[in-house]
Amino acid sequence: MESSPKRMPTLDEVAQRAGVSRTAASRVINNAPHVSRAKREAVERAVRELGFVPNPTAQALATRRVGAVVLAVSSDEPGLFADPFFAEVIVGVSAALEQTDLELVLLLANTPRGRDRLERLLRSRRADGVMLMALRGDDPLGRLAEQTDLPVVFGGLPLTGEPRWYVDADNRGGARLAAEHFVRTGRRRPVMITGQLDTQVAAARERGFTEGLTLAGVPLLGVEAGDFTEDGGAAAMERLLAAHPAPDALFTASDAMAIGALRTLRTRGLRVPEDVAVIGFNDLASARHTAPPLTTVHQPVRALGREMARMLVDAIEGNDPGPLILPTRLTVRESAPDLPTGD
Repeated sequence: MESSPKRMPTLDEVAQRAGVSRTAASRVINNAPHVSRAKREAVERAVRELGFVPNPTAQALATRRVGAVVLAVSSDEPGLFADPFFAEVIVGVSAALEQTDLELVLLLANTPRGRDRLERLLRSRRADGVMLMALRGDDPLGRLAEQTDLPVVFGGLPLTGEPRWYVDADNRGGARLAAEHFVRTGRRRPVMITGQLDTQVAAARERGFTEGLTLAGVPLLGVEAGDFTEDGGAAAMERLLAAHPAPDALFTASDAMAIGALRTLRTRGLRVPEDVAVIGFNDLASARHTAPPLTTVHQPVRALGREMARMLVDAIEGNDPGPLILPTRLTVRESAPDLPTGD
C-alpha cells in the first residue's frame, strides 16, 4: 500500500513551535519590519526544524501593491492640515510621491473613530505603507504600527523607543543654537515656552536649550508649556511674565508660539528686541512677516516630508533604509539680532 504524502507544516505550527503569535510568524516569513531579533530568530529556527515552505500564493497576496500610502497624524483637529508646518510636510511628501505611482491618503487618527479607520485600512491592506506624525506619549498609533507588517516611517521620534525607520530634525542641536545666540549677545535672563510635554520634539528642544545655557553658566529663569499654537504661546507668555516680570530673552519651541508671545509682549508694553529678544523654531514663511521679523531655528520642513516619503518608498521596494536626522541652523532676524546688547 502506498504511503500518503507527508503533510506540510502550517503557519500556526511554526508559530507554536517558535512560541510567538501567528501574526509575528507571518511578519518574519514575509520579511516585514517591527519584529524583535529574538522572535525573528525563533521563527527562523522553527521554519528550519519543521521544514516549513511558504505558500507562494499567500506570499504574493502579502506583498501585493495597491498603489497608495497613508500619512496619519495623531490629531483630531480638522484644521491641522492647514497649519503651515503640516502644509509644508504635505508638499514635501507629495513632491516625492510624484516620482512614483503611489497615491497619498491623509488621515487624522487621534480619535477612536480615526484609529479604527486606520486599523481597518491596515488590516485590509488598502495601503502599501504608512507615515506617522505628531505622536504623543504612549500613542495608540505607535502600537498600531507595531501590529502591521506594512512598512511604517515615523516623522519625528516618538517619546519612547526608537522605530526602525524615521526622519527627524536635529531638534536638540537647533535649540542649543538658540541658547548660544542669547549668551553671545549678552542675554542673561532667558525664559522658554515649550510644546506639549508628552511629545519628543518638545522634550528635545527644551533639553537642547537648557544644555546650551548650562554650558555657558546662565540659568533658565522659567519654562511654561504651550501647545504649538499662537494662542498657546500668548497664554504661556502671560504666565511667564506673571512669574518673571523682567526676562530679557525668550525661546519658543515653534514659530506659531513665538508669534503669540510677541502679541503678549506688545500688549504688556515690552519692546522686542530692546527689552526681550525672541527666537522661535521652524523658520516658516510667517517668521519673515512678524513685527519685528522673527529670529528662528530653521528646520527643513518640506525636506522632512520629502525624505519620509522617499524612505517609505524605499522600504516598500524591499530595502532597509537607515534613519535620517536633518540638520538645523539659526536664521537671524530683527527679533534677536547678532549685536551684543551689553550689560
